[in-house]
Amino acid sequence: MELLILVNHKTTAVRITELLSSSVLTTVFSSLLFTAELSVRLVNGTTSCSGTVEVFNEGEWSGLCSRLWDMKDVNVVCRDLSCGNPVAESRGPLFEDGRRGVTLYSSCYGNESSIRQCDIIGGRGVCDGGYYHHVTCSESVRLVGGAGFCSGRVEVKSNQSWASVCEADFDRQDAEVVCGELGCGAPAALQGGLYGEGEGQTWDKEFQCKGKESLLLDCDTSDRKHNTCLPGNAVGLTCSEPDDVRLVGGDSRCAGGVEWYDQGEWRTVGADGDQEAVAVVVCRQMGCGSTVSALPGNTTRGIRVSCSGSESSLRECLRSYDLLPGLTVICSDLLVQPDIFLTDSMGGVFRGHQGPEMFRGYNFTITCSTQPQYPGGSFLLTFTGSNRTQPAVNHSAAFLFPAADDSHQGNYSCVYDNYVFSHNFSSESELLSLTITGN
Repeated sequence: MELLILVNHKTTAVRITELLSSSVLTTVFSSLLFTAELSVRLVNGTTSCSGTVEVFNEGEWSGLCSRLWDMKDVNVVCRDLSCGNPVAESRGPLFEDGRRGVTLYSSCYGNESSIRQCDIIGGRGVCDGGYYHHVTCSESVRLVGGAGFCSGRVEVKSNQSWASVCEADFDRQDAEVVCGELGCGAPAALQGGLYGEGEGQTWDKEFQCKGKESLLLDCDTSDRKHNTCLPGNAVGLTCSEPDDVRLVGGDSRCAGGVEWYDQGEWRTVGADGDQEAVAVVVCRQMGCGSTVSALPGNTTRGIRVSCSGSESSLRECLRSYDLLPGLTVICSDLLVQPDIFLTDSMGGVFRGHQGPEMFRGYNFTITCSTQPQYPGGSFLLTFTGSNRTQPAVNHSAAFLFPAADDSHQGNYSCVYDNYVFSHNFSSESELLSLTITGN
């Protein structure tokens, strides 16, 4: 038998290839009724925008125990309840075995205004083996129009409506509070008009956060110094992605087995389906460049993750808790950035306005070094007009230059190369600008 049901607020389509019993029709029409009356709430939370997800079905509120659930669905729940951004989603075991609840198979894109608008197949059933979903949404601040949950135009809830914040009324300390409240990392970009203009009102106060507050509305405020907020000045904020993913066992923060900090502990991550897509998200979230390889590891119980590859962080991917092989990821930015510095034994170098300066005729040495990450490797010293290569000995190499003259003036950099994990990797230092001056 093949059964396909697609339900949303505009269309209802049912295709039954082979109908074996009237009980199938009962299931179909129960699904249609389920969608028509579906409502959602959060209970037993610390705020009105946090708690365990329950849906109203067949005249009563029941726990939601679907396994197919991700942050796109959470985003719709937050919006449905007039809350802000999704901050966290966790899963807890059922309160009691055999408790009846609602198993919901939903497909939300994340931009729906209500869970009723998602494509849904579901109904009442026993939740044995399932999990309840605990959701935390921000209560009074959100980011709108960004690429993920950690970027967008800053909006504050005021009298049950959302108001944009003017750039002049918002600074980096305010941004630190917002990023922390939304479960993101540190602020990365703050600029007026970065994510467009709001359609509603503008917040009428100036924030005066110290940067350590838990919530934006815990900050002091003062009357605005400006009467109006000019077009293009609605503040946009980009926070770094949350620091809840790590790679372990690879002697680099950009290589190793994937772990995700979930419900108070680090859990092994395995890929459900496309390993490369999950690896792309991991490398992107950690700021480790592109993916070099993704391989299955040891089989363990952890978090099964399914990503499309376009997500900003793992928390935007679909996940469940199952026994599966862990995932080992190697990213392109495997090697730490090497250091470059200049020394001389004759006192011919001194600090100038634009960097180090060297007297003509004096000997000098440029040293390249890196942290003791992997053995071996080599350093390529690049500078104006010439390149020189030396093997790395004790993770460093010294390049001697006798009798400085005008040909030695220019920009120098160290490139560290090493062959590890069956691939070639390289990392380049900052530039050192050297000026050659009179005797």
